[in-house]
Amino acid sequence: MNMRSWWAQSAGNAVLLEAREIDVPEPGAGQVLLRVHAAGLNRGEFIPAQGLLTPGAAKPAGNEAAGEVLRTGPGVSGFRPGERVMGRCAGAFAEFALMDARETLLVPTCLGWEEAAAVPLVFMVTHDMLIAQGHLREGEWLLVTGVSSGVGVASLQAAKALGAKVIGTSGSAEKLERLRAAGLDLGFCTRRADFAPTVLEVTAGRGANLAVNAVGGSMFAECLRALAFEGRLAVVGYVDGALRSEIDLEALHAKRLTIFGVSNKLRSPEQRATTVRGFANDLLPAIADGRIRPLVDRVFRFAELPQAKAYMDSDAQVGKIVLSLR
Repeated sequence: MNMRSWWAQSAGNAVLLEAREIDVPEPGAGQVLLRVHAAGLNRGEFIPAQGLLTPGAAKPAGNEAAGEVLRTGPGVSGFRPGERVMGRCAGAFAEFALMDARETLLVPTCLGWEEAAAVPLVFMVTHDMLIAQGHLREGEWLLVTGVSSGVGVASLQAAKALGAKVIGTSGSAEKLERLRAAGLDLGFCTRRADFAPTVLEVTAGRGANLAVNAVGGSMFAECLRALAFEGRLAVVGYVDGALRSEIDLEALHAKRLTIFGVSNKLRSPEQRATTVRGFANDLLPAIADGRIRPLVDRVFRFAELPQAKAYMDSDAQVGKIVLSLR
């Protein structure tokens, strides 16, 4: 039995996409085979510089999906054929995909397929940044650069559910206005690293308790300057392509700052599964009861993946872009 699948290949600074017909995979030990109904796009998987797509042969594209369980491999319990599930998985831009049972979650009844596909990666990353490593508490200030991105919006929504206050930056005043409805307390319309003085001003001179740098090296030094005493800085990506930045050692030292990275690239399957369990305990209930509603900007059909990528490259989105296979 064959299926349709999208493959991606790095070609210098570009990513080539190719639709192929391949065999439907069989679930191995600890795996779930699902019929994919929707898959989320993530900017990082299309940026060769991030190391997620290295030069060489093409590989199956897509990293998160929502779909229906078809069958399970040896050693899997807790999932039955026909159940609606979501999670991270390689090769998600396909009619069928394999998912590690440890990273498989039942879809809350309140979510449609497209909304469910917009959850796994950004909200698990958000849990890692805000809760597991960032220790964000009620009443604290969160700063998010590039707040209209998928990770940015998820960070905003999760922070509000935790009772924190959120400052966001974006190059678009229209995007910031749209996010006020999601609880954005203050938005700076800027693409420049010039926001630290204003962050300090609105926080009565204290600064942000936690900053999420979803842009890259061009914002790193300014994020440090905007932090409060014992502030924390999460580095989640570098869509600006800037892999180097100055670091203010005096600020790092005097303010007892913490800097940490957020990536699954070198983590073991069990370490990734730990994040899944943390997300399921701490954030999934807020999604299930409607306190957090995944924000889907636009849905493209399966055959429109190149157009979906072009739309993502245009930086027009607020929230997630999703590929529908229904």
